[in-house]
Amino acid sequence: MAKLKKIRLGDLLVQEGIISEAQLGEALRIQKESGRKLGQIFVEQNLISEKKLLAFVADQLDIDHIDLSQYRLDSEAAQALSEAQARRFRALPLKRKANGEYQVAMADPTNIMAVDRLERILGAEVEPAVVAEEALLRALDRVFTHNQEMSSLADEIGDELGADEGQGLLEVRPGSEDAPVARLINTLFTQAVRSGASDIHVEPDENALRIRIRLDGVLQEQMKAERRVASAVISRLKLMGELDIAERRLPQDGRFQITVEGHRIDVRLSTMPTSHGEAAVMRLLDQSAGLIGLAQLGMDEPVRERFQHLIRAPHGIVLVTGPTGSGKTTTLYAALKAINDIGQKIITVEDPVEYQLPLINQVQVRPQIDLTFARVLRSVLRQDPDTVMVGEIRDHETGSIAIRAALTGHLVFSTLHTNDAPSTATRLIDMGVEPFLVASSLRGVVAQRLVRRICESCKEAEHPSETVLAGLRVDPAEAAGITFYHGTGCAECNNTGYRGRVGLYELMEVDGRVRDAIGRNDRQALDRALERQDSHKSLRESGLEKVRAGVTSLEEVLRVTAEDREMAEPGTV
Repeated sequence: MAKLKKIRLGDLLVQEGIISEAQLGEALRIQKESGRKLGQIFVEQNLISEKKLLAFVADQLDIDHIDLSQYRLDSEAAQALSEAQARRFRALPLKRKANGEYQVAMADPTNIMAVDRLERILGAEVEPAVVAEEALLRALDRVFTHNQEMSSLADEIGDELGADEGQGLLEVRPGSEDAPVARLINTLFTQAVRSGASDIHVEPDENALRIRIRLDGVLQEQMKAERRVASAVISRLKLMGELDIAERRLPQDGRFQITVEGHRIDVRLSTMPTSHGEAAVMRLLDQSAGLIGLAQLGMDEPVRERFQHLIRAPHGIVLVTGPTGSGKTTTLYAALKAINDIGQKIITVEDPVEYQLPLINQVQVRPQIDLTFARVLRSVLRQDPDTVMVGEIRDHETGSIAIRAALTGHLVFSTLHTNDAPSTATRLIDMGVEPFLVASSLRGVVAQRLVRRICESCKEAEHPSETVLAGLRVDPAEAAGITFYHGTGCAECNNTGYRGRVGLYELMEVDGRVRDAIGRNDRQALDRALERQDSHKSLRESGLEKVRAGVTSLEEVLRVTAEDREMAEPGTV
């Protein structure tokens, strides 16, 4: 490619009439005093917007102007420079062309000396592209995560262990914060918190130790290391969770707290023996983030208003259902936050207690000493509560006590694992609770799922396939009048097309017809009764509303609702 020409940015802007001679003189004075770049000063002085400035530079140099927030990075090309080199030259390789040239994003492509140095480092010609410096720094943070540092620390641990996995474990004793294994785990937590991960999975494989984090409900691999370092990593985690490091044959559960960049994180640790050694999973709860309210859950306004009415009932039972990881506990905590005041006696029975709530008596169950849900519930009812929250109804005894509490003047919140709201009554009856007791006590059920939000930075319209439309039973004629969206993948969303999650909710209110159907344990009658409720919407219908609003994609709704519909309606598409 032709070499870049040197330009005098200030003079060119004056020639184009964008700034005046006086404004250029003032900017040069500020530059001399502060040492900042001239373009940065022009933007700070509101003489030109950053976007227009970058477009102007690109036009003068005859190079591309790229918005990194909507650019899908080539990870192999991006790491052609080391992190130190990339940050020093404010440069990020975007791709390698067929002719061997690198296209490199630069905050200052007018720096010809930097371009020459990059060409020597890369061993190829460089075609600069101008980008916003702030966007470039964010991209560098994403590209150069701590993965390389973690891999290096894992290698260091392997060297210390030597040929025997059991050697070197003294380095994981408490207080050895400078040990490689301690630094590896600290780095792992830092990266997970920065990424917004909900879980960390540490899994020994046949030939490697694999570490994955769960982002927006989907696992992503963070690093791989030699399998022999697994024992040191797991032992360190078990020490942090105050578990028995000598016991490797049985599962263990523990918890501990860490502080990462000002965030107080409560970590729930679970270990499990596998065929290749112990695996560990850590659930991360950000205690410093605070509890979200009902308004932040993502419920549609009519659903939220009716749910608020239910949770303020004087007695009865309100249930939240869904699979593991669907946000049931978050919904219950939001409900407790909404009704919590000095005039209410609220007691919770949880396993474990995830967030500490003011004014609320929270009890942690401990099955190992026979402090079970059922046993605590019996005592709770003698504590004169107005509202009781039971973390989960798992068996007939707990369900019976919770329902009898609801029938004796208490408001009870709890969770169940069911596919949809109508299945909840059937599940309780299958546990052995009498149908008439369920019908008399149940006030409402919220079934929920979490779907990923489309990334706003790379969101664009799409034409969904006939297979996806058929899977959600969307009429093609109806689909023709809807604009569907998806995320193409960009640096902002780690090339997934999604960023963040939002809830889908199905609310079943127990009115006369519904109560009668539950009392007769008649599922078909229950479905007919719900069809007559104008306010009732299934999870699928809730998801399609989010699709019409451009919040999520059809594929996401199909992913979280198709299985439930197939189980409820065998033989349908």
